[in-house]
Parts: sequence; structure tokens; C-alpha cells
Amino acid sequence: MTNFIDFHILQNVPPSCVNRDDSGSPKTATFGGQRRARVSSQCWKRETRQVFGDFLNQEDLGYRTNRIVDLLAEQIVAQNSDLEPESAKLATEVFKALGIKLKAPRAKKDAEEEVGNDVSTYLVFLSSLQLRQLAEYAVERAANDEKPKKREIEKLLNRNHSVDLALFGRMVADDASVNVDASCQVAHAISTHSVENEFDFFTAVDDVKSQDQAETDAGAGMMGTVEFNSSTLYRYATINLDMLRENLGSDDATVRAVDAFAQAFVKAMPTGKQNTFANRTLPEAIYVSVRDDQPVSLVGAFENAVTSREDTGFLAPSVSRLVKEAADIEDAYGVKPHAQFTCGVGDSREQLRQIQEPVAFPQLVSDLDNLVTELLAKGE
Repeated sequence: MTNFIDFHILQNVPPSCVNRDDSGSPKTATFGGQRRARVSSQCWKRETRQVFGDFLNQEDLGYRTNRIVDLLAEQIVAQNSDLEPESAKLATEVFKALGIKLKAPRAKKDAEEEVGNDVSTYLVFLSSLQLRQLAEYAVERAANDEKPKKREIEKLLNRNHSVDLALFGRMVADDASVNVDASCQVAHAISTHSVENEFDFFTAVDDVKSQDQAETDAGAGMMGTVEFNSSTLYRYATINLDMLRENLGSDDATVRAVDAFAQAFVKAMPTGKQNTFANRTLPEAIYVSVRDDQPVSLVGAFENAVTSREDTGFLAPSVSRLVKEAADIEDAYGVKPHAQFTCGVGDSREQLRQIQEPVAFPQLVSDLDNLVTELLAKGE
């Protein structure tokens, strides 16, 4: 029996531009025939990974980069400083044996000569422990004057995955045998209501020029516009607990991963235009369900865009819609989550009681950890 952990979040975001498209506009999407604010899943996953460091040691995390030769060369030197002159060569041989295509790094502007080691043609996700074991392997091969072998490298990369790698997966285009299926899926966050992007016209004053009495040009030092919107977002993510356990190979590591994801995903906020808008908020309503049938997003609650009233805004009707959608799906399909947890701010707490008595967020995470521990112990 497979278990899934679904995270449903409602979060107010004031004027902001946390996730831009190629023209600099806040990302949007059409849903239910209405234009909605949108924050891409990639954006929120990236920020979630950045916050992982607050809850996990670097040993539990990995690196997603194309500078894999540099990273491995550093590990080789750390294990045997005598190999420093040839560390980059040894690292390159490992990745070439695996079949990963490498290329010269992009030259810096006005650089007289090329600097830096080769880089991969795409980003590669490696755990800290995998890097260390690859370095040990390269050092051993060098000591025996042997070339690295593809099968042996594949074995090293198919174990000891980091938490972020186990959650978000790895795709290596040149060798599918070291791919890792993601145990976590994250939806694009969308507003529960329709939005229209707005424009902020700004000017910047030249401090020195503005104090010069003889200055005839009284205009601004610069001017421009920034596009923004504000919204109540519905955020959704799900974890396949059994796949996460398979990727990590340990019950303890799986519990740590769920704990870290719950805290990081809830508290993470993409940082686009933060200095301009300071849109740092935390969710107003959190609903976590543990299911043994399939993941279920509640985004259908907002297919008909929420409309605000002067006395409620968008949040209260959005929470009400979320609660009703959860009950309607349960009634229609005859399935009930194995367990449910809620946390809310202010009036949201009263509405969430229809699902489960709300608790403080630290208690929610602790209760979820205990349940995950029990499920893993039972092998369910």
C-alpha cells in the first residue's frame, strides 16, 4: 500500500513580482477562464531547497550544477593533496567514463586566456556523499594506475542519495541508469481569484545633483516601471512516501526528509524583487493529508474564481472553498485520508476545524513525523 502526503496551502502575497517571465512580467495562467497570478513549481522548489539548509546538514544535501569537475577535483584534493596537479584530469576521466558530455566553460568577457575546468552541458545533481565516494574511487584508480569504469561509477551514483535529490529527482541525459525518479511533485501556485497586473512607475533621485543650487536639470537620475500583482495563492505539493523511502534507503532519513520538506516548503518564499516589495509572508491556512489511495489536489475549489467582499477579502472565501472541496471529494469518491492535520492564522482556524482541530505549526510537523515513523515501521 502506497502512502502519499498532500500539502495544501493558502497564502496571501501583497504587491510583488516574485517570479517573472522572459519579459519581466509576473507569471500568470488562465484557469477557469480567468487570468490568475502564478508562481512556477520550479521557482518554489528552488527556494525550498535553499531553505533546507536551515533544517539539514550539508551531508544530507547535494549540489545541482554544471561545475561537476570543479566539485569532484576539490574532493580529490581533500583526500589526497599530492594529486592536486592532476585532480581536474582525474575528475574529468570519471565523468567521461560515465558518458557525461563536457565542454569548455564560457570565457569571461575580455579574458586573455581560458580559465576554469570543463563543465557539463547540463546541470547534474549529486549528493555530498556521492561526490566524496566518487573522489575516493578516483584516488584509488589513480593509485593503481587504472582507468575508471562506467559500471562501477553507476553503482556509486545509485546509492546514498541526498534528501533534496531523493525528493526532486535527477535526470542524466547521457546515462538513464543513474536517473532518480522524484518522490515529490510540486504544482504551480495560482491565485484563487482573477488578477490584473499593475505597473509601478518609479524615479530615482541623484543625491548630489539635487543639492546643487546651480543645477538646471531638475529631472530624476533615472526612471522606469516595474510590473507587479497581489494575490491569495493556492499552493499544492505531494510526496510519495514509499518512493522517498526507496530513494533514501533508510527510515530515519525518510522521516528527516519529510520533516525538512514540511518546514521548508511552508516557510519558503521566492526572492524575486524582494528588495523592491518586501513581500515576506507566511501561509494563513495549512492542510496536510496522508492518503493511501492517490494524491489529490484541491485546486478544483477555485476553478470558479473567488470574488471578494469588502468585509472578507479573498482569504476567508478561499479557505471556505478549500474545506468544502475536501468534504465534497470525500463524499463523492467514498475515500477518506488516513490522517489529517491543519494549522491556521486568525479566522482561518475556525473554518479549518471542519477538517481537523488546528494546531501550532511546530506541533503539526511533530505529529506528521510521528505518523510517518509509524507507517514506515509497519511497512505500510
